[in-house]
Formats: sequence, structure tokens, C-alpha cells
Amino acid sequence: MITLCFLLLIAVTKDCVSQDEDGPYRGKFIGKLNSYHHQVSGEVYAVDDFTILLVNFNYDGTGDDTFFWAGDSGRPGPQGFIVPNEYGRTNILERYYNAEVRLAVPEGKRISRIKWLAVYDIGSQNTFGDVYVPDDFDAPAERAIGPLAGSPAVSSKPVRLLDASTILIPELRYDGSGEEVYFWVGVGPQPSSKGEKIPDEYGYLEPLRRYAGEDVRLALGVPPAPRRPAAPRARLPHCRQLHRDLQVSWEVFGNQLTLEVAARMDEDEYVAFGISGSDSASRMLGADVAVLQYDAAQQRGLATDYNVTAAAPCVQVLGAWRGVCADAVLGGLDSNQVFGARREDGLTVISYRRTLAAAEPMDRDWALDRPVYVVWALGRLDAAREPAFHRLYPRHDVSLRLTQDPPDNDCVPFTVGSRSAPPPWEVAELFDPALRVFTFRLGPAGGARGLAGRPLRHSPPLAWYVNGQLAPDLQLRRGLQYVFKVYGGNDPHSATEYHPLIVTAEPLGGLERLSELAQRQARVLAGVHYTRRGRLAPTAAGPLCMARHAAGADRRRDDDYGTFRAFNRSLQWQCAAGAPAELLVAPNTTWPDRVYYQSFTHAGMGGRIYVVDKHRRNIGRTGAAAARA
Repeated sequence: MITLCFLLLIAVTKDCVSQDEDGPYRGKFIGKLNSYHHQVSGEVYAVDDFTILLVNFNYDGTGDDTFFWAGDSGRPGPQGFIVPNEYGRTNILERYYNAEVRLAVPEGKRISRIKWLAVYDIGSQNTFGDVYVPDDFDAPAERAIGPLAGSPAVSSKPVRLLDASTILIPELRYDGSGEEVYFWVGVGPQPSSKGEKIPDEYGYLEPLRRYAGEDVRLALGVPPAPRRPAAPRARLPHCRQLHRDLQVSWEVFGNQLTLEVAARMDEDEYVAFGISGSDSASRMLGADVAVLQYDAAQQRGLATDYNVTAAAPCVQVLGAWRGVCADAVLGGLDSNQVFGARREDGLTVISYRRTLAAAEPMDRDWALDRPVYVVWALGRLDAAREPAFHRLYPRHDVSLRLTQDPPDNDCVPFTVGSRSAPPPWEVAELFDPALRVFTFRLGPAGGARGLAGRPLRHSPPLAWYVNGQLAPDLQLRRGLQYVFKVYGGNDPHSATEYHPLIVTAEPLGGLERLSELAQRQARVLAGVHYTRRGRLAPTAAGPLCMARHAAGADRRRDDDYGTFRAFNRSLQWQCAAGAPAELLVAPNTTWPDRVYYQSFTHAGMGGRIYVVDKHRRNIGRTGAAAARA
């Protein structure tokens, strides 16, 4: 029996899923494989009516034409069908040793209608091992249980168990009045301290926010989940689970601190972890962090020492570097020593060491006599493999006691596997032949549905909004002149809100971050001039006009908006007084067919400009399809 607890409220499942006292729940037991040849053995479970789970499965892999084979009548023989392997392929089976194998039966088939499953050699028509599905077998299925009830602070429709590892709470309402309120699960008829906290629908282990009639899906991360559990092979005595996809462990020895960060992330992503910029709260500004990434080409991990002086990529502000900058760029030293790194099944583990005391003024101390407030973030690397804007980060304070006795350890195994991304919003096209004036303002980049979901995978914090659309495709006709009215911010002292507009043949922008040689090599078509020293200087900035999230909104939930129109309606515009800067753009025959509008200071904020001799609809979609082909 499984109990789901929310605050002091209870929803108890009855007659739905039994918990095996001898091990984790795997599904409904079908039987053990009968072994005839080639060392076939293992246990067979039904996760649901369409999914089979083999546990401790063994096969020596020496069969010539061997497959998973099933049938709906008689005994194993030629009258059957192939069940694809765990990768969905119908390849000849290779060797398995005590493996956990998840199989999806072919479309149109159900486990409850199958008579047997076998490891079968089609060429020799020999059965190497088989199991028979009992008559009248009922596979696990979705069940509905009672609603959350017991307090006026919380209510819901009947909670549904979609499978043994997924809970759906329909129309959850919670007024957010509690200070330490979490989702809590455990075994038994009533809630108790023997249960455990589970992440919310976004993977965070923070106190719960307010819910206003939302459908909330929770993943328990226990077998037989679609993603199998996996734990780092080495773990230091202390360990803190920061997120469903991130944990940090540590050990103090003498004046050295050893840290191991494990994260479920993509190869083009990073984790930043380190000491807060404040001694009394988790603050990113002023933080001393290690930016961790795995270089697949060189098969090594990096834990580069960074300093955070602004919530922006590292950029020059009036000749000085500001933002998230490596200590080496700021004239300092890299204080971190990497001594171990590995990546497997989407799980990256990097171990590194540094001294407890700061090695230089720009670093911060790891204190032993008090809690240390820390910061963390997980996001995508840009084209230069520098940290771009993060997709995961905490909104509450996080503190660690480095020498807690007994050791602080709340880490749990990861669930590894593919991470699905929401479909991106449709890219708007501005192609009206009569359109000669375009207005450029700034706003949030929209998360995974916005710029991060497009082919170039840019992940900036801000993006250009052109005539109210998020980084749309533009069409400009050769021989005509256009006016770009720019509201990008005209304060060159700001690392975050100074974005002169440029038009370039390069897809990235962010020329301010480049060396003089790289700037000279970039082809800029509009928006700059050369200074006496030969460096590029922008010409079109204008007063700042920016869309911002409403007060109290959580930008980590931007992906919840199904359309850009709905997302755009949630934003609030704040515009400084003053006339915009005007950039005159006149494409000619020397221009490439595709150019880009970008920010001079930050990379990846803009979109495509198609330079045409005749306007036509859907040019961007046609080009994207051709590129994929």
C-alpha cells in the first residue's frame, strides 16, 4: 500500500499496487524464464498491458538468429512475432548479464492476450528459454484513488496512479500558506516520518508554491519507471540532493575540500556550483562558483573557477569584464583541481578539490564553523562553451554544514534516460511587402519553447522582440531601404541591459566579447562603425524598452505556456522615455541570402533575415526543411 501525503492531508491507494517486502516494486510478476539453452534466465514482470520488464536477465549471446519472440496461441514455435529489444530495434540479440530489460510489445498487441514470451532462434527454430503468461492475467492498469482532503488549504479531484511510478493530482489547489510544505510519500496506512520527500513536477525539492486548480504529475523515480535508477559509483560521506537531476557530495580533509557533483544533463550543458555572494542567503551576485562540464572530445571533465559580478554572460563593460567570468579572464587563478570525471547514460559526475581558504581576493572561503550558503544552476553552454542562461536554479536559500556529525546525506539514485523537451513555439514571419519599419524591443527568451528550442539552440536570458514577436524571421528585399527602430538600452555601464542592434552575416552576434582579430573577421552589415583604434563600436541602442515577468512569476515555468501568444500576455512592459535609435538597413546584391539581427554585446538574442528579390511566404520553414534533408 502506498500513501501520498501533502501537508497533513492523505490520499490512500487501495487494492491498486502491492509493494514487495523483498525488493522494489517491478510490476505484476508473470514468472521466471524456463532455461533450456545458452544460459537463459531471469524474472518477467508486466509493468502495464504494453510493457514487459525482464529482471536479472541472462543470455550468452551466441545464438545465430535469436530474438525476443512472443505468441498468442499454442507453444513457442514459428507462429509468433518479434518483440523489439530495449532500444525498439529488431536486431539479433547480443549478450546480457544480470540485465534489467524493458520491452514494449508491438502495436496492436497486449500482454493480457499473449500466451508466452521466449528467447527464440528463428533459423534453427529452437527455444532457448520461455515463460507462459497465466490464463486470465490482468496487467497493472491506471487506478483512481481518493482526493486530497482534510484541510481548507488543500483540495483536488481524485488522485490517479498512472503507473507504479507516476502520480497525477488533477485540479490541485493549495493556498501556499505553509512554510515547509512538500510532497511526501511512504508505505503504510497513515502518513509518518518514515516516508520521504519527493520532487515537485519540475524536479525541485523546495517548499511548494501556490497551486490554483492545476493538474500536477509527480514522478516517484522507482522501478519500474521508464528511466532506470542509477547512482554515482563513488560517493563522499556528505551528500545533498539539490534537484531531481543534481546532487553534490563532499568531504573535508585538513585544509582541503573535495567535492563531487553528479548531474543528469546533456553533453552541451554545464552545472555551476559554489559559495553564495552573501553570508546570510543564497545570492548569485558575488558568488564564487565552479562551472562543471564534460568535454566528450577529450574525454575529460572541467571544473573552471568563475566569479559572478552580474547576471549576464561575461562581457566587456567600458573595457572591464563583467558577468559570469572565469577567474583567468579577470586576471586571477583557477583554484580548482579536477581529479575524476565520467559520463554514462546522460549522467555526468565530476570530482574536484580546492582549499577551504580563498586563494585570492576574488574567491570566497568555505567556512567550517557555520552553515555555508551555496548557489547552483544548470544550463546550456554557448558556442564558445561558456555558460549561457540556466534552465534550472533554486529560488530558496540552500546552505550546507561541511562537518555535520553524523554526515548529512539525503541523496537518492538518479533515474537516467532520455529527457523530453516541450515542442518549441512557432517562429513568426514578417514578410509583408509593404512593411518598411520594424520596432526592436527586449524581453525574456522563453525557455525551451523559445530560442532554446530552435535549431541553433541559443539560450540567452533576453531576446529581441520585433513588432511584438519573439525573434521572428524577417524578409527584406534587395534595393529597398528599411528603418529599424531600436529600444535596446543606452547605458554602456550595464552588463545586462545594454544591447545595441547589429545586422551581421554571422549567426551569433555578441561581438563585444570577441578579440580584436575576431571582430575584424566578422562581417557586420549594419549597426557599427570603427573607432580610431580599429575596434568596432555600435551605433544603434536607444532607450530601454523591455518586457518582464510579472511580480511573483516564476520564469522556470515559461515552458508551461503552450503558445507564445499566451506567454506574451503574461509579461509586463516597462519602457524608458525617449525616441528610439534608428538604424537604416539597405540590402543590396552583395548581401548573402540569409543574415541575422543580433545584440552587439550578448550572443544569440536575435533571429534570421532572409534577403530576397521577391517576397514569399514560409521561406523560413522551407529553408529549415531543406537543411534537415
